[in-house]
Amino acid sequence: MANKQSPKVLVVDDDPDILELLKYNLKKEGYDVETAEDGIKGVSLAKRFSPELILLDIMMPQQDGVETCRQIREIPEMSDTHIIFLTARAEEYSEVAAFEAGADDYITKPIKPRALMSRISALFRKDSKNKSKPQVVAGKLTIDRSSYTVTADGNQFTLPKKEFELLYFLAQNPNKVYSRDELLQNIWGTDVYVLARTVDVHIRKVREKIGDGYISTVKGVGYKFEVN
Repeated sequence: MANKQSPKVLVVDDDPDILELLKYNLKKEGYDVETAEDGIKGVSLAKRFSPELILLDIMMPQQDGVETCRQIREIPEMSDTHIIFLTARAEEYSEVAAFEAGADDYITKPIKPRALMSRISALFRKDSKNKSKPQVVAGKLTIDRSSYTVTADGNQFTLPKKEFELLYFLAQNPNKVYSRDELLQNIWGTDVYVLARTVDVHIRKVREKIGDGYISTVKGVGYKFEVN
């Protein structure tokens, strides 16, 4: 039986061989694992299971992975859950659609189990390290790492994990300009390949939620968090 403190991982994929492969390797690493073979079942199970990480395919019957991701992100309790796409779809538009829906990472198949387990382990280590960091307060904006909440003008809300981490990182380093490559390295890591456009997508979504007065674009360079 899995330890009650083991991180929970939900795998959603219509390929039974992939489900079995991932479940075996994840359990071997000590994770508490549940699986679903389509998006509709994945959303239902996510509500009951409350996983810290979801591994999600795109091409599935009943409901594809992008719509599944979007629905999961609408569940308040799932706002800080990691969602990683594992898919055979390598097209740029599929990757952009996944990040638009709230994905944290996008990995193309075939899956390399050892590399994936290493990445997941690093993900949870980073989470554990970040829990001890304090709030960042800037003007009327409060960014609370312990609860993954943001308060703006008295209104409190949550952000998807990567959006939160991007905002938190920029707010910790006010008035400093970061290029897209620097933000990719600091938020997604050097071992993860994602498009530079991913940063633009996340910045736009953060601005929609906190307002346009905090993160500015430095044309031809990157972004900075402004504190007057």
